[in-house]
Amino acid sequence: MRCRDPYGYELTCSPEAASAFNRGVQGLLRLHGGAEQGVATALALDPTFAVGHATLALLGHEMCVAVDVDSRMRDALTLAPRATERERSHVHAIASHLSGDSRPLIQHLETYPRDAVLLSTAVPTIAFAGVTEVPAQAWQIVERAIPAYGDDWWFTGLLAFIRQEQRRFDEAMDLSCRSLAEEPSAGHSAHARAHAHYETGDHDAGLAWMDDWVRGDGAGTDSLSHFAWHAALHELSLGDMDAVRRRYESQLRPDGALGCRALVDTGSLLFRWALTPDAHDVPPMAAVAAATPETTLRHPATPFLAMHSAVLHLAQDDAAALGDLEAWAARHDHPTHREVVAPLAGALRSMALGSCSAAADRLAALDTHLWRLGGSDAQREIIEEARISALLRSGRLDEARLVLDGRLDRRESPRDRRWRAAAARSESASTVS
Repeated sequence: MRCRDPYGYELTCSPEAASAFNRGVQGLLRLHGGAEQGVATALALDPTFAVGHATLALLGHEMCVAVDVDSRMRDALTLAPRATERERSHVHAIASHLSGDSRPLIQHLETYPRDAVLLSTAVPTIAFAGVTEVPAQAWQIVERAIPAYGDDWWFTGLLAFIRQEQRRFDEAMDLSCRSLAEEPSAGHSAHARAHAHYETGDHDAGLAWMDDWVRGDGAGTDSLSHFAWHAALHELSLGDMDAVRRRYESQLRPDGALGCRALVDTGSLLFRWALTPDAHDVPPMAAVAAATPETTLRHPATPFLAMHSAVLHLAQDDAAALGDLEAWAARHDHPTHREVVAPLAGALRSMALGSCSAAADRLAALDTHLWRLGGSDAQREIIEEARISALLRSGRLDEARLVLDGRLDRRESPRDRRWRAAAARSESASTVS
């Protein structure tokens, strides 16, 4: 009997290796811990398993898992000729993706839409940064796969995430709830619901649901720090700084984070917290830097990680590190690094050096390109908040209020109202003086 993956595709490996690999894949799709251990166990049981080597390399590249990515990819390419056509295509797609060309991965999914690991990779969610330059392209990849999955709980959660990105929030909530009804621990579905709550300004209900899920059905989730980040965003939006501090101390301290989660979750929260009017005694960013691999800070693997690295350098007023990141990105093979990351690092470097008005202008010029960095709207908001801070610090208060008005048009936020009121008070004070 041939070995198969959770969605029916053949695996060229021993039955024992297939069982371990499938446990890892199912953990990945649920966002449970142990995905990389399951794949690594499969390789220990069958070192000739090409898809296992390639998948472990992918997890190392995308999730900062401690893996020798180059070695795993070399083994995958060496062993691929003995595997099926689908497996060879899978390995080639990952190899190309890791080298900066994701077109083969997208083409692979046209032929093999039920390759759930690569479909998950293609879409920027909690697990992966995505592979497309235009969000609508990622949406199309998922839309095309609808007939292949039907009512599958994991795919329904993935589709829910797409719907909230399309700002079809009622549909996103319905899909995520349907998925969670079938698989209550479904991390992707919970993530889509979290975004729907946040993007509609439903902070009280979203916070209550998130806390209940994390303590109950979601307790086994590997990415609990990201769900804690979502809860903290609600608390931040509500202006409850005491709750944000408790959340940080209990769930978001960087010394307990896995992979790059300290940078992406804790680092971005600390940055936004520090910008909040009347915030005080915000924990320093140094602990986040210490918990983040040095290579991620200097040479981030993806534009998404580069954005967070740049924000961390700004929070530490490290203009030199921002200059190094700008120069490295400007030489990068990937156009998003050259065209978005490099100017972003340069703008934040201007801000670190005190040229806040120039930084605000440079960040405004990047606004329509930030989607290329990957991640979600909620994550990329850190750049918008840096721009607001630059406008306020340069005395351009009317413009800062306009940006804040746009945010309040999108969703209710007592924090943003306080931020806007603080800008108005500053303007009144400057007029009187």
